[in-house]
Formats: sequence, C-alpha cells, structure tokens
Amino acid sequence: MQAPVISNRFQSPNPIARINRDALREAGVLAVGIFGGPGCGKTSLISATIARLMPTVRVGVIACDVGSHRDADRIGRGSPHVVQVNTGLGGSVVEASHVHDALRWLDLPSLDLLLIENVGTLALPGIPDVGQDASVTVFSVAAGDDKADKHPELVSGADLVVLNKTDLLASVPFDVGAFRGDVGRINPGVDLIELSAIKGDGLARWVAWLRGQVVVVGGENDKASHWFG
Repeated sequence: MQAPVISNRFQSPNPIARINRDALREAGVLAVGIFGGPGCGKTSLISATIARLMPTVRVGVIACDVGSHRDADRIGRGSPHVVQVNTGLGGSVVEASHVHDALRWLDLPSLDLLLIENVGTLALPGIPDVGQDASVTVFSVAAGDDKADKHPELVSGADLVVLNKTDLLASVPFDVGAFRGDVGRINPGVDLIELSAIKGDGLARWVAWLRGQVVVVGGENDKASHWFG
C-alpha cells in the first residue's frame, strides 16, 4: 500500500516544478529526468552521454542519492557542471524543491542539456514532475525481464524506455520479446531503446532521441539545436 505522503508528492500541477521548467526554458536548456532502480545503469548512461557530447554539447547533471556523493564524483570526471542532491534516509525520491535548490548552483546559460538523475528506486507511484521536459525510465537486463510489467507506472509515464546492459544478454536469462511486449502494452507507441552504456551499443539512437527532444521542446531555432550539426 502506498503511503499517502508519497502520493501527495506528485500532485499536479506542481508550482515549484513549473518554476523550474520556466527557468530552464528561459535559459534554453533541455531537461531530461532519468528514473530507474538501483544498479540499472543510470550513472553509466549519463557518463557515456557526457563522453559522447562534451564539449560540443554542454551537459549539466543533478545527481541524486540518499546520502552518497559517489555518482556526482564519477560524473564530475566528465563534466564540471554537476550538483549532488542528497534526499536523506527519510527521502526516497528527488522532488521539485530539490531541483529548485540545485539549479541555483548551476550556470544555466552555459548549459545546453541538463540530466536529472533520480534516486535509484522502482518504488514510485508514478514519475514525479520536477521540471523536466522529458522523462526516461531505465531498466536493466540484469534485473530481469519482468520489471516493466511489475512497475507499469514508470512505463506509462515515460517518454522513453531504455533497456540497458544488453551486453549481458548472452549471460543471463532475459526474454527480450516479453519485455518489449510489456512495454508496448503499457505505453503503446513509446520509444524503446536497447543499449549498453558500457560497450556503447545503441548510444547513437539515444543521442538521436535527445536531439529529437530539442526540436519538440524548443524548435529548430532553439540554441541547443546546433548540438548535432
């Protein structure tokens, strides 16, 4: 049973999320929220994205965790534009207020893309609105092919579903067809990208998807539309 306090966090519209989104759009920054369980490879995907895009695309990151700063340290090796948010033991997810505070530490006009990495958890009643333009849910081959079906709220609210760690398909039991079927049934028409953030397979599709979001949000004349030529 979901605790009422958890559900109340995601009431819509969220005025703080709207303030965040307005600030980001005024600065011409595309904001992408990344959600997924522990060990699904969110940090690896962010690191691989930075390696692919920096310095041509100026990437900022808000890394969120309960108490550790390891993700921020790791990501910070590729981008200087990183802010760590710790939700504390009583907080299970990043909220719009966390992002609002973090934005004060970022020079938004110097950024093109902001990736907001949520705390690693699948125990969410839905995807929270923290001011992002698009939401990405990451699943992992290592976690099993049933996770989309078990957590449909994270699929139905996503603009993109990523299946990470495809390099492990030869080593673990994972029914790709069943996973694809669950995703398509829960959120018909949603984009699904299968990739390996470590090996690099599928990252070109991920980068192309990001470019598509720039066009959707800001149009071809957006300052970030130069990213991909």
